Amino acid sequence: MMGFCLWVTAAGCYFHFKEEEESPNLVLVIPFCHTPDWNFEMRQPHTCFSGRHLILPQRRLLLVRPLLLLLLLLLLSLTVSSWLAVFFCGFSKPGQQHVPSFDFNQSLNKNNAHHSFAESVLDRKDSHTSGNLLGSPYHNWELFASDFQEMLHQLKIFVYPDASMNQSSSPFARIFLPNPNPFHLKLANYFSEHMFKVALFRSSLLTTYPRDAHFFFMPFSINALRNDPHVHSEASISDFVAQYTSRISREFIFWNASGGTDHFYVCCHSVGREAASKHYDLHNNAIQVTCSSSYFQRLYITHKDVGMPQVWPRPPEKLLNPPEFRHRLIFFAGRMQNSHIRQELMAVWGNDTDMDIFSGNPPFPYEEGLRKSKYCLHVKGYEVNTARVCDAIHYGCVPVIVSNYYDLPFSNVVDWSKFSVIISHKSIALLKKIVLSISKQKYLSMYQNLCLVRRHFVWHATPRGYDSFHMTAYQLWLRRGVHRLSS
Repeated sequence: MMGFCLWVTAAGCYFHFKEEEESPNLVLVIPFCHTPDWNFEMRQPHTCFSGRHLILPQRRLLLVRPLLLLLLLLLLSLTVSSWLAVFFCGFSKPGQQHVPSFDFNQSLNKNNAHHSFAESVLDRKDSHTSGNLLGSPYHNWELFASDFQEMLHQLKIFVYPDASMNQSSSPFARIFLPNPNPFHLKLANYFSEHMFKVALFRSSLLTTYPRDAHFFFMPFSINALRNDPHVHSEASISDFVAQYTSRISREFIFWNASGGTDHFYVCCHSVGREAASKHYDLHNNAIQVTCSSSYFQRLYITHKDVGMPQVWPRPPEKLLNPPEFRHRLIFFAGRMQNSHIRQELMAVWGNDTDMDIFSGNPPFPYEEGLRKSKYCLHVKGYEVNTARVCDAIHYGCVPVIVSNYYDLPFSNVVDWSKFSVIISHKSIALLKKIVLSISKQKYLSMYQNLCLVRRHFVWHATPRGYDSFHMTAYQLWLRRGVHRLSS
């Protein structure tokens, strides 16, 4: 800033010749931004200072003019170099610089725990972290960030009008309307299903012009259907969804124009895996956005459908517990009766003094187990997915994923091996050996990468940045253009 003021000062000085008696004098006018501590020594008769004018005799003109010109050139070169440095460093695109390494004692604990810090780092710089043993948690950050920005400006989603009906107009209104309280604890396991709809209605991706839409959202809620006394059973849910799909294909031209390939629905409830079973085109053509993204599910098609993170509505964790204060090796708590994998885990490691493995609730707050452990287990229950993966990420605990056939969310953008440990069911007996074989530097790199990707596993009622809503929408964006409605 001082250099800029000097430049303005020098550039604002101008010369004019003043006729005083016999010889013209050089008058240097000091502009308003001159620095107060500048001193001009008053020496007569060589110079005189009157008001804001420094008057030099004409015989000094030949000496002063080259010096001032040299000063101007010097200040100009300094200013230009400064502006170039700001341009290339301060406003560079994500691929042009590296993310600095983190001080795990101070910077990471104070800043990285807050999602906005990670966003500001990645928005300005490449995700390839210097000093990180594993490297970037992204397959190609620069390509992704560029395409993501294009999506924010271009992607449009049309929602069928059932989601805007009056609450009293139909006994099924609550199945289609956005949930007024998605944070209710009874909905916690299905939080992501409800939050997608809430966020969509507050996003810039929504359009009321179907001919501008890339995708058409079928707004029924599988969770609401499961809890509706008129429907409830899995068979009735499949019938309802099939009838609804047939109705919109009769009443609107959009389904038939693409055969349903640009239509999608969202579900996080486990019964959603059979929702499309009674409508052939819905199953084969439409996109299922689901938390239960398993290669083993007969109605889940990997290249067509989208895996969505199952997030439990946790309060913001603004200060992550840093690695050096995580004294427990592994943490897990959950029901055992619906999973033989969990039962094996309990039988083998339930009494290990380095691990906290509990059947049901732990004797301390669940969050404390996530905060004080280095690694947190996600072990398949009834489905491949649980909220434990996102719980671990939320609290800064490196996830250990024991769930075969799990199509992990956003895996075409983030490299899960850079911030989690993935093992097969048959390796339960080797769990401790696998974890202890991870070096301290590798663990710190995984922890650092986990802090960078945390923001992708957070929902906001009004979506922002690279949050769960926009990341899920980006998966749709990658599937756009298979069929387009003719003009």
